[in-house]
Amino acid sequence: MAGFTVTNANKFLDTGAIRDSKSLTIDQPLSPGSVGETQGASFADTLKGAIENVNQLQKASDKAAQDLATGRTDNVADVMIATEKADIALRVMVQVRNKIIDAYQEIMKMQV
Repeated sequence: MAGFTVTNANKFLDTGAIRDSKSLTIDQPLSPGSVGETQGASFADTLKGAIENVNQLQKASDKAAQDLATGRTDNVADVMIATEKADIALRVMVQVRNKIIDAYQEIMKMQV
């Protein structure tokens, strides 16, 4: 679906804000010749950015847990929120990976 993009997807993970279906927008309507054209970041760049974001959330969660264990902080709520953000981000990334693998396998099954 060449016209759909998820706007501010990383902000969801950064802020924890819940977004509704209005976060899906149509940047430009599809035109007959626009299927092969690319706009913005490539798929690989988008995927790399998402993986880096998940990695940063995991690191922040680990640091928060370590700070709690060593007594540098006593705010259990913030540690749990950071941990849950990292957990949800990782689960989403695993599901995206599974969908990519499924799509790849479907493409490989196609006969030329």
